[in-house]
Amino acid sequence: GKALQAGTSHFLGQNFAKAFDVKFTSKEGKQEYVWATSWGVSTRLMGALIMTHSDDLGLVLPPKLAPIQVVVVPIYKTEEQLEEIRNVVDKFSGELKAKGISIKFDDDEQAKPGWKFAEYELKGVPVRIAIGPKDLEKGQVEVARRDTLEKQFISLDNVGTEVAQLLEDIQANLYNRALDYRDTHITEATDFTEFKEILDNKGGFISALWDGTEETEEAVKNATKATIRCIPQAFETPTEGIDIFSGKPAKYRVLYAKAY
Repeated sequence: GKALQAGTSHFLGQNFAKAFDVKFTSKEGKQEYVWATSWGVSTRLMGALIMTHSDDLGLVLPPKLAPIQVVVVPIYKTEEQLEEIRNVVDKFSGELKAKGISIKFDDDEQAKPGWKFAEYELKGVPVRIAIGPKDLEKGQVEVARRDTLEKQFISLDNVGTEVAQLLEDIQANLYNRALDYRDTHITEATDFTEFKEILDNKGGFISALWDGTEETEEAVKNATKATIRCIPQAFETPTEGIDIFSGKPAKYRVLYAKAY
């Protein structure tokens, strides 16, 4: 229910240049302090990714960002069974790789299938495929999706097509789930009493009118610890009404929130 500033850019002016004595030679041959910008695409975005999608079992990674998109866990007792499984997996593995999908065949003999299942759930691999001798007899594989933990059986003939589609479905589901969470946690406040009640009991973003002055924003921050996070493009046009704190004519509709 809090805001996280991430992926932002800032004009830093010459403050850091003066603090660290960073200069350049101008066209006129003079030493001047550099004008700096900051582009904040860093580890904080990874933190946002983890907080947005993950659960108590571990990471949940969107397929387009997952280093391993599909993991295959063979279930076998003999080397002959493993070899038979490997030959079958090589066929649909080739199909998936041809579609640009990263796939791992985990034949590590030091860990049992159950341990591997838990490990790949923890790591957030979007799709897990389990296949054993009985599955080969039935011409199928068991497919588990990380986002909903649902399992289904897919025909060996359709693995390449259906798993590729499943990855697209998972990507869309994670996006829509996060978008819905965000939208349901944007609440409009019409006065300051309502503003504080929303902040204390629901959290999230608060849509409110602002008079456009730093003084008002600072006063709201001192009273509630909430600050203006952004002026959404949809809100940029002048708005009729009054600021919920100062009572002055409003210039913008903005989103307030407490930040981490």
